Amino acid sequence: MEALRAAMADAWRWVRANRVPLAVLGGSLALVAVFLLLFYAPPAAWIGRPQPIPFSHRLHAGVKAIACQYCHPYVESSNHPGLPPVAKCLHCHNYIITNHWWIREEHRYFNTGTPTPWKKVNYLAEHVLFNHQRHIRFGLECQNCHERIETMDRLKGKHFYMGFCIDCHTQKKVNLSCWLACHS
Repeated sequence: MEALRAAMADAWRWVRANRVPLAVLGGSLALVAVFLLLFYAPPAAWIGRPQPIPFSHRLHAGVKAIACQYCHPYVESSNHPGLPPVAKCLHCHNYIITNHWWIREEHRYFNTGTPTPWKKVNYLAEHVLFNHQRHIRFGLECQNCHERIETMDRLKGKHFYMGFCIDCHTQKKVNLSCWLACHS
């Protein structure tokens, strides 16, 4: 036991004697780790998944003030908000920036009868039945769950977990019965 205590004391003296080089080494390793994280992290981790057509929610919902329900037509009458069909995009883009590369790509989807292959960004467990209609009728704004999408070009997306919903239901003093609320 005495030998262990002496070894620990020697190690501590060595660390104190070399604290400056060790601090420089530790700081350097931390900087390298941060650089590698920022350099190798996929862009989607910070700004959201790339979509087949680079759609800007900041431009459409923010600058142009287009209501969420215009592009997501089923949100008030269904469990699912719906993704806009190609024809919905072309309703405006037949007249606005019609020759832009991405608008021509939308025309290609429309002319071939192919839906735009949008990539999912928000995730909910498969066993949960989330009813957008109930929440809209209750008066909740889309931003309550989806944050301020009118400030985002690409949606980062979100994994919705049970705690998020329970916190909101508790705060609003609404139904917390599992089978009546979500798991039916």
